[in-house]
Amino acid sequence: MKQIIHIAGRELSTFFDSLTAYVLIVIFLGFSGFFTWIYGADVFFVGQANLNTFFTVAYWSLFIFIPALTMRSIAGELKSGTLELLLTKPVSDWQLILGKFLSTFLLIVIALAPTVIYYFTLWAIGPVDHSAILLGYMGLLLMSMVYISIGLLASCVASNPIIASLVALSVGIFFHIIFDVLAANFVGFLGSFFSYLSLSTHFESISRGVVDSKDLIYFFSIAFLCLFTSKMILSNRNL
Repeated sequence: MKQIIHIAGRELSTFFDSLTAYVLIVIFLGFSGFFTWIYGADVFFVGQANLNTFFTVAYWSLFIFIPALTMRSIAGELKSGTLELLLTKPVSDWQLILGKFLSTFLLIVIALAPTVIYYFTLWAIGPVDHSAILLGYMGLLLMSMVYISIGLLASCVASNPIIASLVALSVGIFFHIIFDVLAANFVGFLGSFFSYLSLSTHFESISRGVVDSKDLIYFFSIAFLCLFTSKMILSNRNL
C-alpha cells in the first residue's frame, strides 16, 4: 500500500507541476458553472432545486477530459524510457497500475470538490433532495473510475500518448453513446444486453437516487477487468 500511495503522490505532483491539473480544474469549473447557473437549461431556468444540469455537463466533460489525463500514464513512461527504470525498483506491476489509477482518481475528486459549493448554494435557495445530489456525485466518481481504467489500458496498449488518448476515447464512445443507441434499436435479449453495457443506463439509474447492486457490479467489474488486463500487458512487456 505504501508503494501505491508513493506512486499516486508522484503522479499527482506531476499533474500539478505540468499545469495539467490547474488547466483541467479551471476549464471544468468554468464550463460546468456556466451551464449550471447561467446558460440554457440552468438551475433558474429549470425552476427545480436539483443539480441535474451540472451532473449532465460533468458527465460529458469528464468523458472527454479523462483520456487526456491517462494518456501518459504508461505510454509516456514507455516513450521517455523511464518505465524500465521504474520497474527495477521494488514496485510490482499491480502497485504501479493501482498507483497510476489512484492519482488520476484523486485528481477528479479534487476537480469535483469545489463544485460542492453548488450544492450549498442550491440548499440556500430552497429545499433540495440531499440523497439525489449525493448519489449524483457517486455516479460521477463511478463513471470516472471506469474511464480511468479504460484510459490506463489504452496507455498500456499504445506506445504513443496521443494514440492512447484516441484509443481510450474511441472505446469510451461505445460505453457512452453507441451501446445506448444500439439498445434503442433492438428489442428482446439484444436490447437488454446493449442496455446493460451502456454506461449511461447505470449512471442515470444512480443519478435518479436508486442504488442497485447490478449498477455497482457493472462499474466495478469493468474497472477491475481493465486494470487486470493492464497489469497482464505490463507483465508481458517485462518478460
